[in-house]
Amino acid sequence: MTSMPRISPAVALTCATLAATLLLAGCDKKPAAATLSADTVAIVNGKAISRNTYEHYVQGVAGRPASDLTSEQRNELLDNLIRGELIASEAETSGLAAKDETRAVLELSRLNVLQQAASQDYLKDRKPTDSELQAEYDTQVALLPRTEYRARHILVNTEDYARSLIRQLERGGKFEELAKKESIDTGSATQGGELGWFTPDRMVKPFSDAVMKMDKGQITKDPVQTEFGWHVIQLEERRDAAPPPLESVKDRLVQIVEAKKFQAHTADLMATAKIERNLEAVAAPAAATPPAPAVPETPAPAATDNAAAPPAAPVN
Repeated sequence: MTSMPRISPAVALTCATLAATLLLAGCDKKPAAATLSADTVAIVNGKAISRNTYEHYVQGVAGRPASDLTSEQRNELLDNLIRGELIASEAETSGLAAKDETRAVLELSRLNVLQQAASQDYLKDRKPTDSELQAEYDTQVALLPRTEYRARHILVNTEDYARSLIRQLERGGKFEELAKKESIDTGSATQGGELGWFTPDRMVKPFSDAVMKMDKGQITKDPVQTEFGWHVIQLEERRDAAPPPLESVKDRLVQIVEAKKFQAHTADLMATAKIERNLEAVAAPAAATPPAPAVPETPAPAATDNAAAPPAAPVN
């Protein structure tokens, strides 16, 4: 059997997704019984699957037109569409297409597809100019941290234990040796606590705040607490942070500039549209239910003593 071309997980359509897509195409009205023609690749219980739908599906799954595939590959992909049509038809017959949840998902799918199409159409003749890219580059560079730091740390679970390590260091203890022996950050402990070069935005705020106040070679006089535990930190070096060359981030700059252009366009649409809101009609949630707390980017360790290591602290 001839193997199929490599399919990207990001674009491959499952039968369930196909069913939703086909439901979206057919839930508004019932077409007359179809007949095979040059524009039709299959008829399933009287419902046509258009060649246009098939070609778009093949391009999305295989990353190339159907004409580049073998006959067996083309038929396998057509079978997927046929299965999708059968599932969609069954969903319609059973009443699933009329359920509120299904209708909401279909409507959101429609909005998503049309928004993407509108964005592509709007931007096709509004490509970012070199001056726009340079201006955006300057804006982004101005937001970047100006200094990089290189540090070591020892991470433990209690403040008292961290203070005992600071006292050992003040009596001449070797930072690297203590880090290898005592730190529960297994990612850096084997390197003597070495974290490499980093900018403040890459570390949790209490850690970066402490580092930025330190002098080269200095060890924190007091332990620094973060959600990972208690840190003893040694600043090794600092240097000016060089921004990336424009060419190396040009693709990202294009995305940012295009996004800003389309956002400005949608802001104009919002400003000129006649909009009536009715959110107040939505039932309020029960007053006794407290809001959920914000989830940190990295969960705090569950360990209660120094013998159990939490997830490693962020490293370079």
